[in-house]
Amino acid sequence: MNSSHLTAMLQQVYEHDPNYPALLQAQVSRYQEALTAFRLAFGPGPVYIYRAPGRVNLIGEHTDYNHGFVLPMALEKDILLLARPRTDGRVILRNIEPARFSERSFTLSASIRPGPVGDWANYVKGPAQALVRLLGIERGMDALVVGRVPFGVPIGAGLSSSSALTVVSAMALLDLNHGSMPPVEFAHFCAQAEWYVGTRGGVMDHFTSVLGRRGHALFLDCRPMGEPPTQYRTEWVPLPQQYSILVCDSGKRRANTLSDYNVRVAECKIGVALLQRRWPAVTHLRDVTPERMGFAPANLDAFLAEHLPEEADFAALRHLGLSPAFLESLAADHRLSPTQTFRVRARCRHVIRENQRVIDSAAALRVSDGRRFGGYMRESHQSLRDDYAASCAEVDALVELLAGRPEVLGARLTGAGWGGCVVALLEAGAGTGFMAELAERYRERTGLPLEWFAGRAAAGVNGWKHIAEL
Repeated sequence: MNSSHLTAMLQQVYEHDPNYPALLQAQVSRYQEALTAFRLAFGPGPVYIYRAPGRVNLIGEHTDYNHGFVLPMALEKDILLLARPRTDGRVILRNIEPARFSERSFTLSASIRPGPVGDWANYVKGPAQALVRLLGIERGMDALVVGRVPFGVPIGAGLSSSSALTVVSAMALLDLNHGSMPPVEFAHFCAQAEWYVGTRGGVMDHFTSVLGRRGHALFLDCRPMGEPPTQYRTEWVPLPQQYSILVCDSGKRRANTLSDYNVRVAECKIGVALLQRRWPAVTHLRDVTPERMGFAPANLDAFLAEHLPEEADFAALRHLGLSPAFLESLAADHRLSPTQTFRVRARCRHVIRENQRVIDSAAALRVSDGRRFGGYMRESHQSLRDDYAASCAEVDALVELLAGRPEVLGARLTGAGWGGCVVALLEAGAGTGFMAELAERYRERTGLPLEWFAGRAAAGVNGWKHIAEL
């Protein structure tokens, strides 16, 4: 592929960046390197190029799997997948970083055995297995995955690199097998397919990667509508141009957090099960609102104290009336220890209040009220730290340092937590010159390097692909 052809192709994705000429040339070099690597790995011939962006969640953490509300945006940082269809059902996976991600291969079937927990190929096996079951796909692919920073989505940073890999793999396999799905249905499919890896997550990451729009955040109601339940209410909220988004990578990588995540999901389900005894219509924490339950917003703490335990183990939950069948299913689905203790009340309080913060934040952004939105970001982090216990010392230190700067209107943990990134909202016209000093202070406190980049709302997948000839 010649440089001018590639440049014209990439203008569709990257031309809106303020550093457009330099960034575009760097992206052209990135794609050319990927095409060369693919040819060396799999030989000459046609190659299909797919991409899926990561995301940063502006507010609304751990609400998606509770059928709540989220407000993320797609990022320019993405995962590329270069592929060529095969005549058999084999999938051969290589990576632009072979020393970090060694080659993997598997055969398409309705039941594909997963690799070890965390293995990168699992995020391809999940959608592959699901597409066989749903559509009976038969054609495998030779594929090269490209996710190296600075243009790739950082791994373990809470910016959804794993979901971007799931989305781009699903898109490639679907397209190479001459299939198609409406965008919302495809996003829902990808979210369900990622359950293959063992994390009982929600739909936010995949919807953002598929539906992202330049210059906009995505207000997503995570409660599915209709039958089959693949329709969702979405709204693109314009991001005020006078403010800017900053994404800071704490350098703290999440390790062994799958169990923590699944415990949080279980704690929310326990809260719902306990509330259902009096309010049968409550199916998810999204349903717990002052209007529905008959309490004043200021009395949420008293309401929760009356109906939910602060802490309980399995024996205490049985004593509270939850059925053994429900608890056994919960333990099996979420891989819980028999000695697990649950902090039910605090987890539910976070989700209920976070849902309202998302609604209020979208309203603030619609009228360009950055200061009000920044306040909701600060409240969100405090709740994630204290009620949901999803933060860590390093992230808390970073949020505290950012909060001390006059340029910063609000900052919060973004992503599942226990490390990763912080998202901050900067005052109108503020630059990032202060970040070098802040990074030095952060290193003094944590011993970790700090990296950051401007968060610009980018286009999602939206069917994007390109065909090249090697």
